[in-house]
Amino acid sequence: MRWALADGWTITRRDLRHWANQPGQIIVGLLFPVLIVLMFGYLFGGGMTVPGGGDYREFLMPGMFALTMVFGLETTFAAVSTDAARGVTDRFRSLPMASSAVVTGRAAADLLNSVLGLAVLIGCGLAVGWRAQDGPGRAALAIGLLLLLRFALLWLGIWLGLVAGSPDLLVAVQILVWPIGFLSSALVSPATMPGWLGAIAEWNPLSATATAARELFGNPGWGGDSWAAQHAIAMAVAWPVLIVAVFFPLSIRAFRRLGS
Repeated sequence: MRWALADGWTITRRDLRHWANQPGQIIVGLLFPVLIVLMFGYLFGGGMTVPGGGDYREFLMPGMFALTMVFGLETTFAAVSTDAARGVTDRFRSLPMASSAVVTGRAAADLLNSVLGLAVLIGCGLAVGWRAQDGPGRAALAIGLLLLLRFALLWLGIWLGLVAGSPDLLVAVQILVWPIGFLSSALVSPATMPGWLGAIAEWNPLSATATAARELFGNPGWGGDSWAAQHAIAMAVAWPVLIVAVFFPLSIRAFRRLGS
């Protein structure tokens, strides 16, 4: 275990150094969610209503926090598939190191990136008037659930990157991620959607985390009466655990099968 952790940390440091050498990529990744907040908060926000009343930006920010965790999947896929296409992953496999270190190191680096991105977005939220209303303890729990979702989706991104083996398929991943991200309660209430579409949105893992975050931050929610909406915190834990249980072993298996 000590060997695996040391090897994983080595890979994490390697990824962090790459970002330090390419700050423009990191800056763009951090500012893109801020742009979406400004667009929806100020350009479209005047036409948005929150079921039960409340300020739309208070409703928007927890959804944007969750949506940013989902968008990070694209970054993970691009990095993993690029390493695989360039033969970097194969070189790692030939070294005397723990076989899990490449994927766990990548996961740790991307999670640190997500912590920074979430901090920037929280700062943006505070600047536009958003506040966590229910105290630091519940706010910390909400942040923990957001990062749990990101941790789970890391393994989906790693598995997709290893299976694809080429960054050329990034557009296909974006086509997958964006509809899933917007088909949720992140930006609007599922109650405003057609019945069958709203039901899908309610059971979206992103909706569970966004709804739970709103509840824990003390921000206005959309007031759904479905089982998923009424048990959002439990669902915000169950969905990521299920995703990790499926895609963590698949990621390790895909890594070990590279080149075979």
